[in-house]
Amino acid sequence: MTWAVLAAAGQGTRFGGPVPKQYADIAGEPLIARTLHALCAHAAVEGVVVVVAAGDARWPGWDQIDGRPLLLCEGGDSRAASVLAGLARLPEAVRADDFVLVHDAARPHLRHADLDALLQRGRDDLVGAILAAPVRDTLKRAGDDGGIDATQPRKRLWRALTPQLFRRLQLTRALEAAAADGVAVTDEAMAMERQGHRPLLVEGADDNIKVTTAADLALVAHLLTTR
Repeated sequence: MTWAVLAAAGQGTRFGGPVPKQYADIAGEPLIARTLHALCAHAAVEGVVVVVAAGDARWPGWDQIDGRPLLLCEGGDSRAASVLAGLARLPEAVRADDFVLVHDAARPHLRHADLDALLQRGRDDLVGAILAAPVRDTLKRAGDDGGIDATQPRKRLWRALTPQLFRRLQLTRALEAAAADGVAVTDEAMAMERQGHRPLLVEGADDNIKVTTAADLALVAHLLTTR
C-alpha cells in the first residue's frame, strides 16, 4: 500500500473565474473530488495527504473518500514548497525509504492501468518513476518576433505527467536542495534530476490531462462522463 500527496494549493490564475480550478464543477462534483476518487479507488493507495492553500475556505472538510483516509495540510508559495509540506504531513508509519505518489489535483482522468504500471515499474527502481507521454506533435522554436526559428526534433522527448513516484526521504532532500539553491522546480522529477538521479519514464495515456483552461475542463468533463 502506498500513500499519495495531492497538490491542490494552486490558485489557477490561467484558468480564470471566481473559483480555483480544483473546485470547478464537473457533473455536480468539484474537480478535486473526481481526482481523489481516481486515486482512492485504486487498491494500492492507502491514503492521501491533500495540500491546500492557506486559508482555503472551499475545502469541504472530507476526512475520507472511498474508505481511504484523507489528511489535510497547508501548502507554500510554490508547488515544491507545497509538496514538501505534504511529505512532512504523511503519517509516521510511512518510512523514509517508502515510495510516495505525488499527483496534481487538476488531473482527474487518471487510468488505473497507468497507475498499476507506474507502481510496478517504479517500485523496482532505486530512484522511482513518473508517468509520461511521448511527444507526438511537431515542435517549433519561436524567435522573439513570433516567427519560427527552428523545428525541434521530437525523438526522445516526453511530456511529464503525474502521478510521480519517489521515496519519501530522497524526494524531501531533493526538494529542499532545490529550494536552498533558489531553483524553482516544476515537478518532482526535476528535483530528483538535479541530485543526479535518473527516474524512469512510464508511458501513460495522453488523456491524463491537466486542467489549465476552461477548454481543458470541458474536455475532461466529457472524458469522465463518457468513460
